[in-house]
Amino acid sequence: MFLQTRFLTCLIAFLLSFPCYFCSHANPHYNDHLGKASGHNSPRTFINAIKTRELENWPWRKFGSKVGGRSLASLKTINVNDYGAKGDGSDATEAFKKAWEAACSSEGSVLVVPKNRNYLLKPITFQGPCKSGITVQIYGTVQASADRSAYRSDIAHWLLFENVQNLVVQGGGVINGNGKTWWENSCKVNDALPCKEAPTALTFYNCKNLVVKNLKIQNAQQIHVSFENCVGVQTSGLTIIAPGNSPNTDGIHVAGTQNIQISNSVIGTGDDCISIASGSQKVLVTGVTCGPGHGISMGSLGSGDTESHVSDVTVSDATLSGTTNGVRIKTWQGGSGIASNIKFQNIVMHNVDNPIIIDQKYCDQAKPCKSQSSAVLVQNVLYQNIKGTSSSNEAIQLNCSDEFPCEGIVLQDINIQVRGGKAAKAVCNNARVTQKGDVSPNCMEA
Repeated sequence: MFLQTRFLTCLIAFLLSFPCYFCSHANPHYNDHLGKASGHNSPRTFINAIKTRELENWPWRKFGSKVGGRSLASLKTINVNDYGAKGDGSDATEAFKKAWEAACSSEGSVLVVPKNRNYLLKPITFQGPCKSGITVQIYGTVQASADRSAYRSDIAHWLLFENVQNLVVQGGGVINGNGKTWWENSCKVNDALPCKEAPTALTFYNCKNLVVKNLKIQNAQQIHVSFENCVGVQTSGLTIIAPGNSPNTDGIHVAGTQNIQISNSVIGTGDDCISIASGSQKVLVTGVTCGPGHGISMGSLGSGDTESHVSDVTVSDATLSGTTNGVRIKTWQGGSGIASNIKFQNIVMHNVDNPIIIDQKYCDQAKPCKSQSSAVLVQNVLYQNIKGTSSSNEAIQLNCSDEFPCEGIVLQDINIQVRGGKAAKAVCNNARVTQKGDVSPNCMEA
């Protein structure tokens, strides 16, 4: 009887332990596991900050505890050094190609770029589709070749990820575009030179369910990071740096991309910190520090008489310092389409030139642009809780089209002064504006 009682007691205790075990072990996130391995915060904290309703339809929620049906413990680790890379600054392009081919053909893999190593790469395409999800752990430094002739076959790209699904690129390492030689040969630096294209340092094209986080990207040849025709992008913890006079070195460029979040990043370059171009929808930018640079921009849109569409963009909790623009919408004359449902909220400006600007007569060329009647329509734009200082007298400039006035512009709780405490001015041409709360400067006094 004693043995039976003891057996039953042990059996009950064993069964009761199951719920606790599964509560603590069920559905561990793929990225949480990798985040702990590299010493970085997992994306779970970031995701929890977003409204549940907004997340329900976002593709990266599908990331789970398995990759391609396999458990994390069975992921294959692929080290670029095992494929011939030395990490001493010598050319590692072929080794990276071989390592990617191995990772892409595996059922769940982690491609590792070791720390305290420097890998020189010529232009390279990491081509998909792949057999299953891939994580690229960049712990070391990846540096671009400074030989401009190496880009003859593809002048537009240095590192290109194309047609890859369920991709994570992270690790705390450095991506160095080595862009000085490209800047020196830019027509924006030397107007005697012809204007030519330069490579984007890091491009994601036609990717789905993409995470890019915890990287330092510096001195790009032109744009630092570009998301093009992607769906379901989460990027956070980026540090993007280039000299303030480096030409066309946008920090993050978004084009033709839907459902993208950019958060908790520091960007200082020679062009837009963030530029959002045609075809982009459901873009959320939070917690970005910008400067130097040209601010955070929608566009440019409608160049070359093209049709452009941008919608459902929110920029929130940003700080801009010493930039040539603050939050900007820029469209060319002669274009068509709509930029709509755009929100700029909870933004702090420090000595910013043109803090709030809509320019439907944007012209970025040596010759003056001809006047045209058609334009990209700008409508339903909210500027809310924007405060700080302007380095120009005109803190608000709404320069809208005669034929297609800006519609549904709301200024709410705005307080921008000229540096030193002087009152700023607002210039509002062809803009249908509603003002709420305390707005200074305001269009009614313009």
